[in-house]
Amino acid sequence: MTAHRAATGARPDLSALPAALDGLVTLPGDADYDAERLPWNLAVDQRPAAIAHPAHVDDLRAILAAARDSGATVAVQPSGHGAGGPRAGGGDAGGALEGAILVRTGAFDRLEIDADARTAVIGAGVRWGAVIEALDGSGLAVPSGTNRGVSAAGYTLGGGHSWLSRSAGLGAQSLRAAWIVRPDGTHERVDDASDPDTMWALRGAGGTVGVVTALALDLIEAPTLWGGAMMFAVEDGPAVLRALAELADEAPAGLNVFVSSMRMPDAPMVPAEVRGTSFVAVEAVALSEADLGALDAVRAAAEPRQGRMGPTSQAAIAAASMEPTDPSPSRGGSIALERLDEAMIDALFDFHARPEQAPLVGVTLRMLGGALDDPRRPGFATLEGARWLSMALAPMFPGAPPEPGAASLAGLDALLRPGASARLLPTFLEEHDTLERCGTAEALERLRAIRAAADPDGVLHEGRLPR
Repeated sequence: MTAHRAATGARPDLSALPAALDGLVTLPGDADYDAERLPWNLAVDQRPAAIAHPAHVDDLRAILAAARDSGATVAVQPSGHGAGGPRAGGGDAGGALEGAILVRTGAFDRLEIDADARTAVIGAGVRWGAVIEALDGSGLAVPSGTNRGVSAAGYTLGGGHSWLSRSAGLGAQSLRAAWIVRPDGTHERVDDASDPDTMWALRGAGGTVGVVTALALDLIEAPTLWGGAMMFAVEDGPAVLRALAELADEAPAGLNVFVSSMRMPDAPMVPAEVRGTSFVAVEAVALSEADLGALDAVRAAAEPRQGRMGPTSQAAIAAASMEPTDPSPSRGGSIALERLDEAMIDALFDFHARPEQAPLVGVTLRMLGGALDDPRRPGFATLEGARWLSMALAPMFPGAPPEPGAASLAGLDALLRPGASARLLPTFLEEHDTLERCGTAEALERLRAIRAAADPDGVLHEGRLPR
């Protein structure tokens, strides 16, 4: 078994770390500590023993050596996404990070596109917006996340569901090679031929076996993407979702669909045109115009009030995204579903319309299936067999109590739980979740064995791996 370090509550002595690195190190008590420790979700209060911005691989080696000597662990958050909270009953699920050196990888900014090989090499500090911009006009697309501010590495190593997942599989399935720093300081390129166990772990649970400095990802041929959005009256929501549910099993793999029930707060930070309104949005991205034609069944079920579908690009899709671009506090809830029947659909819209559910700004269902049911590479993360991925968001506005949002999320989870799949992606885990929600007992045991072999001293933070 891998040792559990820094578990006694004693803070490791890292006073010598700043002098050992060319990059920046911030320690508790430094003026910038509170700003440096913040994750993307400001509702998570993480208090690492140090925050390090390594300038190069030798800095990473020095960080790992300092962790080993001091009893600290090393945790990586390229862009602050994926932070968790303390585990129920004690311990650290990846958020509080007591006794950990929190590593930011912004200096690892390598970005190389090989159009002939349809691959991209992406540094661990590169965010999706830069990759999408580099590919614009190339006729190639990348299975990126919906938020341009998320790092490609964090997203991919956590599984990653994208606009193109029904067509290309999970983000982790696009991973063909990685450059990784082992706990002993060795820096090497790995792929399925050289180290299949490490690659299996990197596809969904990557942070538990090494510090990744760059990834090699498959790109998708997409000379023209098709898509757009249609807006429907909220009372048409059940009919729209029923039509999509009937379509899901036969939809072409080239069609990717998100449907959202939106309930916008009457708040100054919300655009005036949607402030205080409710509506249903169907957003789609397709590889061809023919794939997009499958949505005629939705138009037959209810007439859109506005919106258009047509030729588009990955850059245009990213620019139109309503994902938050700045860190903010929020609570969320996600669940993968094996079924979504008519009774659940009616109950969902009835639930979201109730006055007490106002904290739930949005409930989104992403259509699964297609390439997700036929993973082309082995990996820890999977949505095989699931039909829908539900996501809900309850923003935490200044001065508003958090309890109503938490209650709404719990109520939605209870409503959808009868149709739940056994698996969820690590990138969709919430504050106190562990990888038990993502893998079978056998998969978790294999992950523990790979981690124990790679890191027998427990220098790497165990993240969300349950003890």
